[in-house]
This record gives sequence, C-alpha cells and structure tokens, in this order.
Amino acid sequence: MNEIRLRPGRPEDVTVLLDMFDGAVAWLTARGRTGQWGSVPFSQDPKRVERVRGMAAHPQLVVAEIDGVAAGASIFADHPPAHIPPVAEPEVYVDLLITARAFTGHGVGAQLLDEARQEARRRGRSLVRVDCWAGGDGALVRYYRSQGFTPTETFRVNDWVGQVFEDRLEP
Repeated sequence: MNEIRLRPGRPEDVTVLLDMFDGAVAWLTARGRTGQWGSVPFSQDPKRVERVRGMAAHPQLVVAEIDGVAAGASIFADHPPAHIPPVAEPEVYVDLLITARAFTGHGVGAQLLDEARQEARRRGRSLVRVDCWAGGDGALVRYYRSQGFTPTETFRVNDWVGQVFEDRLEP
C-alpha cells in the first residue's frame, strides 16, 4: 500500500463523499447496524445530499488519497455542531471522519486524526474533540479509544445516542 496523501477538499468532492457515505451505509446495513445512519443511501436522500454538499464546500475539509484515489475525509472545525455541549476553550472539532470502504484497515482514519492533532497545534490549541454513534456493538467507541481519545459525555438526538471524546495535547 502506498502512502496516504492529504489534500484540501473542494466542492466537487461531493460525489466522492456521497460514495463514501453510501458505501458505509451499505456495509452497516449488511451487518444489521442501521441505527447509525439508517439503510437508505445518502445519495438517495435530498436532505443528506445537501448536507454532504455543504461538507464538500467546507473550508476545513481534508481528503486523504492513496494512489490518487480518495480514501477518506475529515473536517476540522473550530466549534462542535449545535447538539454537542461547547467547551470553554479553543478546540479543533473533528466534524467529519469517514473512510472509503475499499481502504478500511489501511490507517486512513488514524492519519486523519493525527492531522487533526497537528491542525490543533498549528492553531495553538491543546484540545481535539470528536463524537460518534454510541449504539450497536460499541465498535466506534472502541475505535476512538484505540486512537487515544477519552470519552467525556454522551448525548441524544431523538433516539440516536452519541459519545463525545477528547484528546488533550501536550503543549
């Protein structure tokens, strides 16, 4: 496997992102894990297409590529989404972390999380936070723990239960 290269995202990455989300939904559905994102592909839901279009246009979108093929993506925001309790210090909030199914297990997510830490340092911040679905078999919670994140609080959006994590960086 060749090295993972990071590049700034751009609005035309909407198709790449939709493909990643559709692949994730199909994979989750095949495993009976529809609680995270449901079973309908993102590309077939106009509201989700618009949301992903906004992600593609986000100035902090980063796309990971392997051999010129999009392998994952992340957004490093200054603030969490509205449903996440804010903190009283500057942070980098990982507002998106997704890996294309073809590249799962190749360290793409880990490299994007490392880049979030580097981005925090570049911005003079010592806190990186992220959230994920806390349901199902807890695989996502275990993943973020394995990446050095500490769970802080849970939250709910209707019946969807999420977990917030933090990583405090050395100055």
